[in-house]
Amino acid sequence: MGPIKAQASYKKEVPTETWLEWKKEKKARKAKKREKLLSELDKQKEAASEISTEIEPTSQEESKGRSWTLSIALPGNILDNAQTPELRSALAGQIARAAAIFNVDEIVVFNEHGSLDKDKDNNSGLDEDLPPSCLQLSRILQYLECPQYLRKYFFPIHQDLRHAGLLNPLDAPNHYRRDDKAKFREGYVTEKVKKSAHSMVDVGLQRPIPVDTQLTPGLRVTVEIEEHPSGDMKKLQGRVVPPSTPVKQEGTYWGYSVRCAPSLGAVFTQCPYDEGYDLLVGTSERGDPVPKCLPSFKHILVTFGGLRGLELGLESDESLKVDDPSMLFDFYLNTCPGQGSRTIRTEEALLVTLAALQPAINSANF
Repeated sequence: MGPIKAQASYKKEVPTETWLEWKKEKKARKAKKREKLLSELDKQKEAASEISTEIEPTSQEESKGRSWTLSIALPGNILDNAQTPELRSALAGQIARAAAIFNVDEIVVFNEHGSLDKDKDNNSGLDEDLPPSCLQLSRILQYLECPQYLRKYFFPIHQDLRHAGLLNPLDAPNHYRRDDKAKFREGYVTEKVKKSAHSMVDVGLQRPIPVDTQLTPGLRVTVEIEEHPSGDMKKLQGRVVPPSTPVKQEGTYWGYSVRCAPSLGAVFTQCPYDEGYDLLVGTSERGDPVPKCLPSFKHILVTFGGLRGLELGLESDESLKVDDPSMLFDFYLNTCPGQGSRTIRTEEALLVTLAALQPAINSANF
């Protein structure tokens, strides 16, 4: 037997030019496949629009949605009463859970030491001039409301969110899991599709899906899912709808928005609704008993005070020309008469009040 020869190596280096050509071809095939998918989406949209005109009256009759909104306002300064960072986060988590349980549509975090005459307007987002406690409460509330699969896009590492991962999840209806079938989903616009009026949106599935509108990447949108006739999950498509659509059409609670207000007065003056709040409710141990029913409304606001009640916010805001906080509201209520403790914490008052008002709120709109 002769000497054993070394086996030749079959590993072959691919020239850079060949690899670039292969990559270019792969990209072209991917673009061609995407264009085909989007063309199918256009055809299905045209067919759906023709059918919708025939079934529109029936769908309106079967609508189970609600047209009114529930907003709450509370001072962000209540976090200053928590002794440790963990307790500050836990307090914010309690507020978020209460809001989700009672279908709150908007949370207004205001500075009870601020004045509308001194602070600049802040219609949306976080204002760095606000106290750290207001900013932290707002940020944690936004973080918990955001579906888990979208948080990587909107919430980079931040000191305020250090303990947010330990908080109980809201488990709201818009927090779908990957395998859940849903008519609506929250999504993140990942990219525009060139030469087409479409965008790709991450809605928490295995891959982004195309939607019918070209949007700027980085936006958070609500998407109505349109299933493929074959039932293939890989061929799902969607169309962008207002965030209020799931509530108005299906009656499905779709989370809350967070608004920062520099003072108590700004809670009312910076209302996001064009017609404003048409029913204002204040809470205090010096208020009246909860009525059995409330007048019909479109946008109701329930306001809570901090450790010193709404009186502190009223004293600090020079733009409010009244001496009694009850003058600011249509109803000034004591939702827990005969309380055994000298004080009721804001997060406790939130649960007590919303539970006490729920029957009256529901009866006012049905």
